[in-house]
Amino acid sequence: MDTLNIDQHISQQYNEDLEELRAKVMQMGGVVEEQMAMAIKALINGDPGLAETVIEQDHRVKSMEVEIDEECTRIMARRQPAASDLRLVLAVIKTINDLERIGDEVKRVGKMVREEMEGALAEEIRNELEHMGELVREMLRNVLDAFARTDVDMAAHVVRSDHKVDVKYTSITRQLITYMAQDTTMIPVTLKVLWAARAIERMGDRCQNIAEYVIYLVLGVNVRYAALDDIMAEIESGQ
Repeated sequence: MDTLNIDQHISQQYNEDLEELRAKVMQMGGVVEEQMAMAIKALINGDPGLAETVIEQDHRVKSMEVEIDEECTRIMARRQPAASDLRLVLAVIKTINDLERIGDEVKRVGKMVREEMEGALAEEIRNELEHMGELVREMLRNVLDAFARTDVDMAAHVVRSDHKVDVKYTSITRQLITYMAQDTTMIPVTLKVLWAARAIERMGDRCQNIAEYVIYLVLGVNVRYAALDDIMAEIESGQ
């Protein structure tokens, strides 16, 4: 095999390694999305059995993070990626960390459901939690789609969507504080609902983080230190 063919083979193998890395991230994201859906369903329905399943399966997410992180380390050591390839590997490392953190919050919701919350989940709160859960699940689906297609517009949409989750969380918090003020005997169980709501809100924050990594991957710009609307306006003006 001549030098040119060897170089082509190495390049092809490298590209396959990167694509496999993307595929593994999507697989991990799918597991996290499934776990999130089960945890929110368990919370809304007060299903401790389903919550237990969520808790027991948390190890799947953690093991996948370890596997992907080790693969990133191998690629960094062997290939010494540069430019966009380096951004991809770095974005993957950060993304799987946030997916694992979402898994932690999912597990936290499961643990809250195992606790006694009888009477604290009034119908109005249940509906609000269900709505917030739907918002966060949509964020996760969209950000995984943005990652798969390196879609900056979708990533920007996810970043902006987090505001809706924050507004919903603030509303739920105010209602729960009112309940606790009206009946102090309900404070312990109501706090558990509040902690579960906080966990869901944090899932939204993690989805926003991943969306920012996608923007960094495509544009090489860290939106945490630049105005998102300014960046998107600049992109649109150049099209």
